Amino acid sequence: MIIIIHENNEWIAPFEEALQKINADYQIWYVPDMSLDLSSVPPDAVYWNRMSASSHTRGHRYSPEMVAGILSWLERHGRTVVNGPKALDLEISKIRQYQELEKFSITTPKTFCAVEKEHLVEGAEKIGFPLITKHNRAGKGLGVMKFDKQAALEGYLFGENFDESIDGITLLQEYVDSP
Repeated sequence: MIIIIHENNEWIAPFEEALQKINADYQIWYVPDMSLDLSSVPPDAVYWNRMSASSHTRGHRYSPEMVAGILSWLERHGRTVVNGPKALDLEISKIRQYQELEKFSITTPKTFCAVEKEHLVEGAEKIGFPLITKHNRAGKGLGVMKFDKQAALEGYLFGENFDESIDGITLLQEYVDSP
């Protein structure tokens, strides 16, 4: 049996259709509607985690935290999980993604992260311009904006249009002009 853990019905429909075509034995665990009895034993199955960092944009703010708990429960019971706890951890944090890439000598742009806006202003001086902002926990390109000058960045950070990351961490990253 395959059990798909997710919070986005739109993404799952094509997979469900494919599984039906091959008569696969599967279940769907839709996280926003779930509760979990930690004293129970999970079904013997292969679990596929499809959690997304952008779940909050669909009104599912706490789904990643629930999935972290589900994955821990599955791990405790020795279940096979595709995209387990490490994948979820990387999915919900660009900071940790970049560290993992660098660990394997995959260069990432200079990046500075902070919660406090004043620290972001200081970080911009270290990175230089142009730079981009982005959310640490996002998806869909949330919080990505390009700034060519310090004054424009400060106007954004301290203005009414500042778009805060769901985890409160904003990243500044050197802008890479790719071909």
